[in-house]
Amino acid sequence: MHPPGWQEYVPGVGLARIYERAWLPKDIVAGLVLSALLVPQGMAYAELAGLPAVTGLYTSILCLLGYAVFGPSRVLVLGPDSSLGPMIAATIAPLLLANGDPARAVALASMLAVIVGVVMTVAGLARFGFVADLLSKPTQIGYMNGLALTIVIGQLAKLFGFSVDADGLVAEAKAFFSGLADGDANATAAVIGVASLAGILLLNRFMPKLPSVLIVVVLAAVVVGAFDLESKDVDTVGVLPQGFPPFTIPAVSWDDLPPLLIGAFAIAVVALADTMSTASAFAARRGERVRGNQEMVGIGAANIAAGFFQGFPVSTSGSRTAVAEQAGSRSQVTGIVGAGMITVVLVFATSLMQYVPQPTLGAIVIAAALSLADIAGTRRLWHQRRTEFGLSIIALLGVAFLGVLPGILVAVGLSILNVFRRTWWPHTAELGRVEGVAGLHDTESYPDAELLRGLVVYRFDAPLIFANARMFSDKVREIATDDPSLQWIIVAAEPITDVDTTASDMLQELDAWLNARGVSLVFAEMKDPVREKIERYELTRTINPAHFHPTLDAAVAAYVQQTGASWRRPQQEADDEGSRR
Repeated sequence: MHPPGWQEYVPGVGLARIYERAWLPKDIVAGLVLSALLVPQGMAYAELAGLPAVTGLYTSILCLLGYAVFGPSRVLVLGPDSSLGPMIAATIAPLLLANGDPARAVALASMLAVIVGVVMTVAGLARFGFVADLLSKPTQIGYMNGLALTIVIGQLAKLFGFSVDADGLVAEAKAFFSGLADGDANATAAVIGVASLAGILLLNRFMPKLPSVLIVVVLAAVVVGAFDLESKDVDTVGVLPQGFPPFTIPAVSWDDLPPLLIGAFAIAVVALADTMSTASAFAARRGERVRGNQEMVGIGAANIAAGFFQGFPVSTSGSRTAVAEQAGSRSQVTGIVGAGMITVVLVFATSLMQYVPQPTLGAIVIAAALSLADIAGTRRLWHQRRTEFGLSIIALLGVAFLGVLPGILVAVGLSILNVFRRTWWPHTAELGRVEGVAGLHDTESYPDAELLRGLVVYRFDAPLIFANARMFSDKVREIATDDPSLQWIIVAAEPITDVDTTASDMLQELDAWLNARGVSLVFAEMKDPVREKIERYELTRTINPAHFHPTLDAAVAAYVQQTGASWRRPQQEADDEGSRR
């Protein structure tokens, strides 16, 4: 049941009215646990997006508060995301000056967040939640695999304590290995980075309930501080700027808006697809229903809030949501507690991050990127459907070699083309009767299926539209030409969900062509809405109204009554044909 009126669009108000006191201790504990993950991940993902680490904390605070008010899910956790970081960097990097002014980078990222928020909110209010379907599962797997590969390659230099001046997967890989060969790596930093990555992966594997990121960050910071590793050129986060971020309207020029809009739409599609899949998974476990359009409004509000407080675009995090749920979260109060703890760090304890080494942040990003990759899903596509495996690989290569933003466009385009391909070249079948099996079945699957002389039952598994009208016509003409004894072609029309005007004209021409050869075009099981369109197109002036039957059985029975034909196996028909010759 939705709450009445405006409260439907502000779920946080409704939650406040029904909030139970017994939930509070669990929400507080879950919020404290969650904040331990939000701080290091927020900083790491900010640097992945090419922004100062502290902006990750600003973003985390405001997006959690924004979603708590407008988000419909009680358990989802929003925040900086590893899948969006490269997209943000790819959008704002071309707009920066040669030296990459951090203040301008923050302004561009903040405006990008505001635009993403507006796009998501408007789309949610307009009930465009279906946009998430623009990324099919195979192309989404390929996109995420490509993104994971891109992130890992891009973070390797940071993991080993040096930097490279390169852009793109191939260029960054070459620059990294060249740097290793030239001795640019810092051995101490590399040990910390590799050890941090190994620690996160091992803890996640063998002790998944422990906050692996927090444990590794604390240990790494203790080691750096205790052994004064900064003197050995190990870069650290340093002391963060103190205080809560002020309300700021991002200052960008009009020339910056077109590329920001393009990036915003791409980010919105990825964030929505990620949120819908995560929301569906957790809602199913909790017996709840996903409100897709309100999720868009919630994500939009979170992005707008972050954008006006020096933040950047955010999405749902499956890993952080899982942590909150495992810690006993009952509502979005968990996120509010987490935002409060981050604020405490910014106001009273900015020096806590002073000794956190940059290679450890790189390790956090790499570990998150590895979780994005779906090798098992790719392997499953290979075994189940090679065409979709191919789409997945093309999406991967699009991200890896064209870049993140072109890659998402390739992924969306492939998803749309795949749908169009299935409509353009649908599966078709000629049907026959199989002994002991009810109904009529594909003669390719049952080569010994019985047939009626002079009759072909043809099934076309798609709506009949402009894209496939010629294919339908050519196939029917081929059937009529190959069988001189043909009298009827029954179209099993149950899978045909639509007939457009192009297909209508084709059917009129096809029926006239068949009639000239003494062949009747007959339809069975045509849906009422499609039949209404046939009559509206006035096709029944050409196609005999008596040639529309409610079921296949009725159509076949009418043919048998008219011709006296009997069911025979293909071999029997061939033997009789030979005897007649």
